[in-house]
Amino acid sequence: MDMIEHERLLIVDFGSQVTQLIARRLRELNVYCEIHPYQNVTDAFLADFAPRAVIFSGGPDSVTRPGSPRPPKSIYDLGVPILGICYGQQVMMQDLGGHVEGGKISGGGGTAEFGRAFVTPTGRLDLLDGWFTNDREQVWMSHGDHVAKIAPGFEVYGTSPNAPFAITADAARHFYAVQFHPEVHHTPNGAKLYENFVRLAGFSGDWTMEAYREQAIAAIREQVGDKQVICALSGGVDSSVTAILIHEAIGDQLTCVFVDHGLLRQGEAEQVVTMFRDNYNLNLIHADESELFLGKLDGVSDPETKRKIIGGLFIDVFQKYADGIQGAEFLAQGTLYPDVIESVSFSGGPSVTIKSHHNVGGLPEKMGLKLVEPLRELFKDEVRALGVELGLPPSFIGRHPFPGPGLAIRCPGEITREKLEILRKADAVYIDQIRKHGLYDEIWQAFVAILPVRTVGVMGDGRTYDFACALRAVTSVDGMTADYYPFTHDFLGETATRIINEVPGINRVTYDITSKPPGTIEWE
Repeated sequence: MDMIEHERLLIVDFGSQVTQLIARRLRELNVYCEIHPYQNVTDAFLADFAPRAVIFSGGPDSVTRPGSPRPPKSIYDLGVPILGICYGQQVMMQDLGGHVEGGKISGGGGTAEFGRAFVTPTGRLDLLDGWFTNDREQVWMSHGDHVAKIAPGFEVYGTSPNAPFAITADAARHFYAVQFHPEVHHTPNGAKLYENFVRLAGFSGDWTMEAYREQAIAAIREQVGDKQVICALSGGVDSSVTAILIHEAIGDQLTCVFVDHGLLRQGEAEQVVTMFRDNYNLNLIHADESELFLGKLDGVSDPETKRKIIGGLFIDVFQKYADGIQGAEFLAQGTLYPDVIESVSFSGGPSVTIKSHHNVGGLPEKMGLKLVEPLRELFKDEVRALGVELGLPPSFIGRHPFPGPGLAIRCPGEITREKLEILRKADAVYIDQIRKHGLYDEIWQAFVAILPVRTVGVMGDGRTYDFACALRAVTSVDGMTADYYPFTHDFLGETATRIINEVPGINRVTYDITSKPPGTIEWE
């Protein structure tokens, strides 16, 4: 979908692990932004994108290395404000006539700085309105190299013990550069810095879900015309908002296909079909393809192979049902912006695969369907806001995310029907516990994973040798980062007792306290 109607901010990605957080901070300010790998940012791209402001992300490289990532020199001649962050600051300094000294990591002798630091002011700058109310600000540093000489026209506005040029700016050109990461929560006042930057850049805050809804409906109608659309409906928030949005745009030209791949939670298929048939006048096909999926997954234990099998079968299934719908030329998917970001590396080429997304790219030409992806510019919380705008029930909008591959990626190792049934029952008990304790809405995502190990236990006077399971619950804003939920020991003990007593096949319960990063939310 073309976002040319909105004021746009460009984020040039140099490979930081937290670039997505920059985008989230800006979207929260009702500013539309896009992340683009530095190699894709050419003179022609800049002319077409026409950003009102630019942010350079951090990155793992060193500007002292020949051939290190750089933007085109023309970006400095756009006449728009630019903010450089960490590596982005070093790029600006090196490009504009300053000097960066390599740290020990990149072969130099400079001092690296990782973790919490405190910056003190050395001058007044509009970018820093609302900062330094207590003479210093806590920030998060993560750099091996450091600026040794600032570029001509720049002045220093903040220092830290190991970063004498922590905040620099050429106020006349509206060029700003900071050595720390204001987007992470370890920089508590970082959001204010972004708020000041977009204000200085003249953004009016025209990015709202009301405006997006109207624009998306118009774009869907223009793209689809009088053709038929088949929509992948999982019952999750993403696909459901996609379906309702497209149905509002084209009505009966939409047919939703709900695929039961045998990897759904307890009672989920019935709940989804009942809700959409009772509450929405949608053309809905309930496709029970569980035998097909489980048969192909039989004996498969590698997580990436599981995802690829499931993704491939989804395509085959949709093709089969699309063939039965006269005039079907489009496939609608609930692809989100994080899916797009995680599937492309900052270098513009194949990224190191953390996990495959079954609904991004790789669609074979034989499918014969063009894609309609009206949510691909949105983060998860924006999708929920759009759902509210569309009138979906709050209880439904607040559902925890559920992955496309379903329980397959909550069942490490080989998938069997026995393990899936045990997992369904354990997960149902766990979610019931969370709801009974009034915790469901405080948690971003919660589930049970059944582990590929059996452990010895004692029940009554007998020995058991059953599966162990792991409980997972995280808090998050958009799924890009997450912290484990701090259940009380009483809650965990009560839940473990219920699972062991009510779910045959499990005799040991653990709780996963890994945050993201370093872990992912799902187990596979």
